[in-house]
Amino acid sequence: MAPLIPTRLAGRLTGAARGGVAGLAGAGTGAAAQFLTVVLVTRGVEQEAAGLFFSATALCLTAATVLRLDAGNGLVHFIARSRSLDHHHASGYVRAALVPVAALSLAAGAAVVLTVSDPALRVLAVALPAVTCSGVVVSATRGFGSMRPTVLLDGVLQPVSQSLLVGAVVLAGHGSVPLLAAAWALPYLPVLLLASIWLRRRLPGTPLQPGAAHELWRHTWPRSLAAGIQAVFQRLDVVIVALLAGPAEAAVYTAATRFKIVGQLAGQGLAQAMQPRLVRALAEGDLPRAGELYRSATRWLVLLTWPVWLGYAAFAPWLLGAVFGDGYTGGAPVAFVLAATMMLATACGMADVVLTSAGHTGSSLANLVAAVATVVALDLLLIPSLGSLGAALGWAGGTVVKNLLPLWHIHRRYGLRPFGTPQPGRPAGGMTSLPSPPPTALNARWTP
Repeated sequence: MAPLIPTRLAGRLTGAARGGVAGLAGAGTGAAAQFLTVVLVTRGVEQEAAGLFFSATALCLTAATVLRLDAGNGLVHFIARSRSLDHHHASGYVRAALVPVAALSLAAGAAVVLTVSDPALRVLAVALPAVTCSGVVVSATRGFGSMRPTVLLDGVLQPVSQSLLVGAVVLAGHGSVPLLAAAWALPYLPVLLLASIWLRRRLPGTPLQPGAAHELWRHTWPRSLAAGIQAVFQRLDVVIVALLAGPAEAAVYTAATRFKIVGQLAGQGLAQAMQPRLVRALAEGDLPRAGELYRSATRWLVLLTWPVWLGYAAFAPWLLGAVFGDGYTGGAPVAFVLAATMMLATACGMADVVLTSAGHTGSSLANLVAAVATVVALDLLLIPSLGSLGAALGWAGGTVVKNLLPLWHIHRRYGLRPFGTPQPGRPAGGMTSLPSPPPTALNARWTP
């Protein structure tokens, strides 16, 4: 009797699982350290100062993500392609990605230093180039199929160092927001340096190939917009709460939604490990492999995260007070909304990762625009009267839109779905061929 999954496919899935476990290990360590940082700040400084710190770092991370132009994921795509096709142009792609990102982040940081008087924002502006470029360089290392730099640098060194430095400032009795911001930003510099050394050792010393920049940015520009919108989607709510309801309410909202990191770490680790494999599977027209990767990742997401969200919803009123302090127990309704929304989101699986891996970056961008528009509209409507709960409802509405739209797209185009099994003798999802490739298809094996 033939095995349900071919031997070659099983081997590929085993490799993906190993990468996923490594990604989960790094993401879990990072999530724990980030969570500890929030606990240290909420426990160690006044609620208003905590809200200002959370708002300032949210702005910094949003700016850095926008300025990265999604160059990191673009490099994963092209480095993985270069290795698959036995090309030696990877170093050209890296330079084509880093030059504009570094220039934009330096210009943005200088503009903030010269025009903004808030000392915490000026500290973070000085660190902005390192925060921005470190993410691009660490992402590029995954194009070589290695999760080690991501796990050790992005998952361990950066968040653990942030927690230790912020904790040292708090324990020293300094409630200064600029000093806390400096402690938070400093670890990005060694991460950037170490990731650059790792990448440099594996890149051939070839000159920049003609057309490399054009090819890279032709593929990446829709995702550049999408990544910027995604950054706004992820962190805009904290800033809006601070503006409309005050820093103290922003601190409560940040504390209540911080458990989101715990639930999201599974998706982060799996997505980082699966993305290069999905790119290759979809580029080769191998829908059975792509479908199995997608369904396997979804099953693991539900298995790992639903117990977390059910437990958080059940114990939130006690947990928030016990962890963050009595002033944060009012975030329990936010926790209920967060748990229900994240359970729905994980049931959709990595739908947007599949959509972008197939080259449909424009559709992903349109989906994100719709999600952010939903968040902004609901936030402006609900936050003035409901405070942090209004922000949670706005975020929930945007999250539903963000997950259901790509799920509909990949099911309509490829027949892929997060659960179930493909019909015998047919590609995953029931389609017999892929549509015409986008201009950035990895090779000519796509069939119309």
